[in-house]
Amino acid sequence: MASSIAENLQHVERRIGDACATAGRPVQSVTLLAVSKTFPAEAVRQAHACGQRAFGENYVQEGLEKIAALADLRPGLEWHLIGPLQSNKTRAVAEAFDWVHSVDRLKIAERLSLVREQLPRGVNPQMGPVSSIMGEIMLVAVTAERASPMEVREIADFIIRPQILNIAGVSQVIPIGGEVRQYRITPDIAAMQALDVTPEQIEAAVTRFGTNTGGGFIDQQGREYLIRNVGLTQRLEDLR
Repeated sequence: MASSIAENLQHVERRIGDACATAGRPVQSVTLLAVSKTFPAEAVRQAHACGQRAFGENYVQEGLEKIAALADLRPGLEWHLIGPLQSNKTRAVAEAFDWVHSVDRLKIAERLSLVREQLPRGVNPQMGPVSSIMGEIMLVAVTAERASPMEVREIADFIIRPQILNIAGVSQVIPIGGEVRQYRITPDIAAMQALDVTPEQIEAAVTRFGTNTGGGFIDQQGREYLIRNVGLTQRLEDLR
């Protein structure tokens, strides 16, 4: 594995060098962040021996275990959290990670700020932006000549996305576009014919079942309270 890690690092560094030369910027201005999700701590150790210093983890617990296992390499390692962060894990993350790239809620930012006073002497936490330049974003278009936009979106959601997420080093896959199915109805044609139910009646029943309606607002003590009806029922029997 050590040779493949070294070869992969050299290949990526050559690509970075070529891109920097094309853009006219110094290669020292680019930091390579190696996503070590699903890789064992020993692989990180080997990458460190090849000169790699910055590593990104998606899962807090997995990252904490690797940080503890590689404590002897500190401060030669720089740990980045690039996955979602729950508020109950902010203290552990602030103590162990150098950078947090996934601050997407005000509550998380506030918790990290409060933890600052509880950190050991000499530790100065900093929060990176939600969108970091230390990453690669690939936009891939999925098209089809015969499938509908809804069918293409379902293939992207339930077939393509899980397979790509299984690839080591992939942080996230976010399908966009197409049409998202809200209800999946599979009619029983024989039963419909026996009960004399038409497809139009099924469509009308599903439409009434899932309609969101506004209820206006009420004014109490100088305050307006919005009223919103989410759906018309919570019972399956209403569809029958």
